[in-house]
Amino acid sequence: MGARVSVKKAAKKGRAHLPWRHPTDSQVETTHVVLPPDTNSHGTAFGGKIMQWMDITAGIAAGRHSGGQVVTVAVDDLHFRNPIRMGDIVIVRAVVNHAGKTSMEVGVRVDREDITTQRRQHCLTGYFIFVAVTKEGKPRIVPAIVPQTDEEERRFADAEERRLLRLKAAAKM
Repeated sequence: MGARVSVKKAAKKGRAHLPWRHPTDSQVETTHVVLPPDTNSHGTAFGGKIMQWMDITAGIAAGRHSGGQVVTVAVDDLHFRNPIRMGDIVIVRAVVNHAGKTSMEVGVRVDREDITTQRRQHCLTGYFIFVAVTKEGKPRIVPAIVPQTDEEERRFADAEERRLLRLKAAAKM
């Protein structure tokens, strides 16, 4: 049902001429190793370094979806559930959950992997908001998202709720 809703919304917003995209079209996975310059005095990764990796991975996903340049405009709260230590392998996965007229929400999941045991552990999830832009830096229209699975439908619906909350918060500022 959500797929039909997003198609109707896209047509109303003047995007009927654009190709539809599925969340799987934008999926990105990057892998990093935490090296000494990436860590603090406790031997854990700098949060800013992890956020940088998340932003880059999310930007690639948003660029794939939109077919061009994007800029980060917001990041929802990030809460580290588990530490990421020096020597850990960090897997960052991103996918576009929702697309508005010019903006996209990209869900990003970060896991750590112990290189000796190959055991993975979820460390944090975040939501990055991007706007597609022209070469001149002006917002441009993006294709609609058409979820195909129950999980993609859930992510789409959750993203719409988060979008409404962000818009309400922005109106209060």
